[in-house]
Amino acid sequence: MNFSEVFKQSNQLCKVSPDGKYLATCVQYRLVVRDVSTLQILQLYTCLDQISHMDWSSDSLFILCAMYKRGLVQVWSLEQPDWHCKIDEGSIGLLSSRWSPDGRHILNTTEFHLRVTVWSLCTKAVSYIKYPKACQKGIDFSRDGSYMALAERRDCKDYVSVFVCDDWHLLRYKVLLYSLDGRLLSTYSAYVWSLGVKSVTWSPSSQFLAIGSYDEKVRILNHITWKKITQFEHPANINNAKAVVYKEVERRPAVGSDDLSLHNITIGTSLFNTQSKYEICPPPVQIPVIKPDPDRANPKIGVSTLAFSSDSRYLATKNDNMSSVVWVWDMQTMSLEAVLEQTSAVRCFQWDPRRPRLALCTGNTKLYLWSPAGCVSVQVPTEGGFQVQSLNWHCSGDTLILLGKEQLCLCYMDTDQEDK
Repeated sequence: MNFSEVFKQSNQLCKVSPDGKYLATCVQYRLVVRDVSTLQILQLYTCLDQISHMDWSSDSLFILCAMYKRGLVQVWSLEQPDWHCKIDEGSIGLLSSRWSPDGRHILNTTEFHLRVTVWSLCTKAVSYIKYPKACQKGIDFSRDGSYMALAERRDCKDYVSVFVCDDWHLLRYKVLLYSLDGRLLSTYSAYVWSLGVKSVTWSPSSQFLAIGSYDEKVRILNHITWKKITQFEHPANINNAKAVVYKEVERRPAVGSDDLSLHNITIGTSLFNTQSKYEICPPPVQIPVIKPDPDRANPKIGVSTLAFSSDSRYLATKNDNMSSVVWVWDMQTMSLEAVLEQTSAVRCFQWDPRRPRLALCTGNTKLYLWSPAGCVSVQVPTEGGFQVQSLNWHCSGDTLILLGKEQLCLCYMDTDQEDK
């Protein structure tokens, strides 16, 4: 694999356009649009203040830039650089902003969740939706973009209002599934009188619904009867002989006296980078567990992250009180496939959109990759100690965007070699 040079960015605002042709990055109040293939700058836009959020429209023709402190949203056009749109929410403030699936409407959520304002770029019409619920994911769209579901909080009760779509939504510790005509298909609750659902996701094939709970288990529902077909546990002691446990092992390279010249120390820190590799551990394997503080809100316990591979074959999970471990499950055999134990807490992991390949990072100078063939640790060859805080795949699966605190770097995968 090859790596690009390092570019500046702010607040990890870096996104590839949906068509995969452009790379947009934010540097304080500037929006930079590059060609993904050549990394040449195509457009440079200047906003009114530092950009808090940036997003592409679904057709890759417009870019939304939100400035939450000033309650402003600016929209820029790639086809017509002189055209732009400014939306000012005024004194009511701005909490979040996003595109509708058609790429011609913008949904703004005001401060204190007083309302959702829908702005049309075509007709300049404005619609208001009251009582949005203050939750992590209160708005969601169906895959075809025809319907929208909104979680509402009215009269001290929770509601799911369907405006243009049908979808399920998490209400406290239940999962509710609705049909398009408004019928309640099924209700699932793992248990009562305790903290319940922490995360939930569909498989790309829509055959499975994975529900992560605070009791450190993942329950899999099927799409026919909506009943639980299996559950995955995250034990501290792994005795499964069929699962492969990869443990990251670090070592510092031996530095000779000839290498400690002022020139070598000045040009970069790569001389002192810690090297790492994976070792396969035979069972039983003891997993490090962090004991959560019961007196603090939102305890670090339970399955917070779920992600299916693009072919729905594998499910990757992370249990918060085992923060340095990623679990990979085989959905065909409904069993544990692999466990990746890192030396640091896992910051982010994401599946390749084309292949069963998982990329993850832990906030250090390395990139980690897992596939059914094995696991590898790759040093990012940049000067100045570039630390990978998060990552995103290009839609082709050939490129990874690595994001640091104030910089970004592109990693090009050797797909020809992999195909062979």
